Amino acid sequence: MALLLRAGVDPSTADVEGTTPLYAACVQGNADVARRLLEAGAPPDAESAGLGAEGTPLCAAACWGHIDAVRTLLAHGADPDLREDHGTGLTPLEWATAGTHPETVAVLRAAGAH
Repeated sequence: MALLLRAGVDPSTADVEGTTPLYAACVQGNADVARRLLEAGAPPDAESAGLGAEGTPLCAAACWGHIDAVRTLLAHGADPDLREDHGTGLTPLEWATAGTHPETVAVLRAAGAH
C-alpha cells in the first residue's frame, strides 16, 4: 500500500466491486492502514459500495468493535452521526450498540454521537 500511495494512487479508489480501501481496513480493524489512507487524503465519510461491503468506514469499524479504527476515523474528522446507506441506514452508535461493544459506544458518545 505504501508503494502505491507514494506512486500517487488515489487512496479512495474503489475496487471493481466498489469497496474502498478505507472501508476494507476498517472492517478488518486495521487502524494503521486506515490512518495511512486518511493521511493520504481518503475521505473519512466516503461510503463503500461493494456487494456486502457497503456503508461508511466508521459504521464498519463500530459494527465490529474495532475501537482503534473508530478512534482513528474520529481523529480524522469522521462524522459520528452519519447514517450509512446515503442517510437511510444505521449510525455508527446504533451499530456499536447492536454489536454489544460498550467501549466503542463510549468513544462514539464522547465524540458527540447521538
